Amino acid sequence: MTRLGDLERAVMDVLWDSVPATSNGVTVREVADALAGRELAYTTVMTVLDRLAGKGMVQREREGRAWRYRAAASREAHIAQLMLDALDLGGSRDAALVRFARSVTGTEADVLRAALGAEAGGSDTATPAADAGPLTQRVENPTTEPARRVRLADEAADR
Repeated sequence: MTRLGDLERAVMDVLWDSVPATSNGVTVREVADALAGRELAYTTVMTVLDRLAGKGMVQREREGRAWRYRAAASREAHIAQLMLDALDLGGSRDAALVRFARSVTGTEADVLRAALGAEAGGSDTATPAADAGPLTQRVENPTTEPARRVRLADEAADR
């Protein structure tokens, strides 16, 4: 998965924060308006959205003469894939996982334990952190490889 530059991340934040997965998406103008504080040209926003579409980060659909854009996957799925990609950078995956596990908070550790337990046993029990509300949206159409790992990471975050 490609890491995002600052402007790409700002555009994705607009899509993740303002476009429900069930909507038709937003136009370039709507994204540009949401980024008004950055004083970006319309064509700059259009170019960024086009590049994000090329990378598979956004889906677009023609509406008249304009395109409507929406994120291809949730923010949480993107972050989970970045974490998985980081594990693939080399060295010992086990050592990296142990170091990561030692760095999480108690609540985060509870979420991880519950997710791992559910994966191992097929259980779908609530976690102590479940009262914090939904942690992520489901990915409708995972487009990154390996999609199963992203789906599992999303499901773990949901618990």
